[in-house]
Amino acid sequence: MKPELKTGLQPEHDVIIIGAGVSGIYQLYRLLEMDVKVTVLEAGGGPGGTWYWNRYPGARFDSESYTYGYSFSRELLDEWNWSEHFSGQPETLRYLNHVIDKFDLRDHMQFDCQVKSAAFDDEANIWTLTLADERTLTTRFLLTAIGMLSAPTMPTIPGVENFKGEAFHTYYWPQEPVDFTGKKVGVIGTGATALQLIGEIAGKVGDLTVFQRRPNWCAPLHNGPIDKEEMDEIRSNYDEIFARCKVTPGGFIHGPDRRKFADVTEEERLEFWEELYNSRGFGVWLGNFRDVLVEEIPNEEFTKYIADKIRARVNDPVTAEKLIPKDHGFGTRRVPMETHYFEAYNQDNVHLIDINETPIECITEAGIKTTDREYEFDIIIYATGFDAITGAFDRIEFTGVNGQKLSDKWIDGPITYLGLQTAGFPNLITIAGPQGGSVATNFPRGIEEAVEWNTELLKYLRKYNYNRIEPKADAEDEWTAHVKHTYSYSLLGNSKSWFTGYNSNVEGHDKIRYMIYNGGAVRYRERLADVVANDYQGFDLR
Repeated sequence: MKPELKTGLQPEHDVIIIGAGVSGIYQLYRLLEMDVKVTVLEAGGGPGGTWYWNRYPGARFDSESYTYGYSFSRELLDEWNWSEHFSGQPETLRYLNHVIDKFDLRDHMQFDCQVKSAAFDDEANIWTLTLADERTLTTRFLLTAIGMLSAPTMPTIPGVENFKGEAFHTYYWPQEPVDFTGKKVGVIGTGATALQLIGEIAGKVGDLTVFQRRPNWCAPLHNGPIDKEEMDEIRSNYDEIFARCKVTPGGFIHGPDRRKFADVTEEERLEFWEELYNSRGFGVWLGNFRDVLVEEIPNEEFTKYIADKIRARVNDPVTAEKLIPKDHGFGTRRVPMETHYFEAYNQDNVHLIDINETPIECITEAGIKTTDREYEFDIIIYATGFDAITGAFDRIEFTGVNGQKLSDKWIDGPITYLGLQTAGFPNLITIAGPQGGSVATNFPRGIEEAVEWNTELLKYLRKYNYNRIEPKADAEDEWTAHVKHTYSYSLLGNSKSWFTGYNSNVEGHDKIRYMIYNGGAVRYRERLADVVANDYQGFDLR
């Protein structure tokens, strides 16, 4: 039985989920099992989240397809065949739509629904959401599944609106195919998205000019098709695959080699590194000696090894040096995986412009003007990244107790308890929020655990007739301090990246902000279990 409110009012929904991506889809499935009144509000014209929006050429997983799909349904695992080791965007979107239709979830989703604001009524314990179309909806519990890379940022370059050709951010790639034949194309950015895009289109355009601010360490993906025989073998090993993901720090099939860098001879070390470099996926990043991402000297040595690989793949020595990062070591940011990226610069029609040497002054009607010259283009592509993790929250005005704005509370970085809630905003649960376990892991593996934990929490609240939950201030302070401490666990906390909250295209994001939990999936899972075992310790339940 649902508890009556003091005001005598009942919300229209028990739960509203914002976002119909990987997180929102699974959370909806679990809530429908509970027979609660729930709806999903999705800004896009269809489900899929990042896989709905990011349609740019080359967009694909960097974790193995069979570790990215959902694990909750044996029937789903048995009937779905992945065609590649690292699935491309079209196949991934088909997969998510298949899941939605298989479990009859679509009728509980509302598309083209942009949430403008969400305000909490402290007396009634109700959230009221206002949409862009001016509709309002009310709910007891508000769950965010808005994605960690869903707030794209444009560069702060004058004249963007002046360009007369085609132009778009990679996140807002047109749904209709873009014809590159014979076109002069400019790409701004060399992050993870740009690497995939450049490798894919370099052989299709007439001329390609890449404007780079800072190069990234990256390594070959080594993607390949999965035939029926291999898919049957994968299917028979799903239990072992997911068990393996559960014991690694990142939730991938790749975990650190327990040996240290100094435990082996130089010959053995180089042989092992060759094996890693030529293997599929994140092994080159996450399967290395256990101290390569923790201690400076091992990291420096492996960084030199990767730099030499780049020099060997790029014909022009000057261009090769421009593509080698000098401000951070390999793996101290999330490593982009590429396919023929470096080889693209060996083509006569591909040019690399270092904007540290010749900065971009403005976008013109015809193209891009640097301090050196003006480049004319038919198409400009902005691969300039995202206001990561908290950016999507900032684009919705969340108002909590006593009129507090979430954007004000988080102005210097997120403050949470377990990455799942923040004090002063009762009944607001962030499925894949900042400082949670899923942000730094193989995403679906992390969000399945977060969704299942949230679902058990809501069952607990229903069982004991609680209609309000929020973290206690001291629990939030302890968790936030703990998250900061996890940045000392590895070298990832030393570099400027979206993991550490840096984004030069966003005002005020030029300093470290503690965005992710660096303690690993196993530790995070243990902490969640401990909280439950102690009757949801750290939460105030009413």
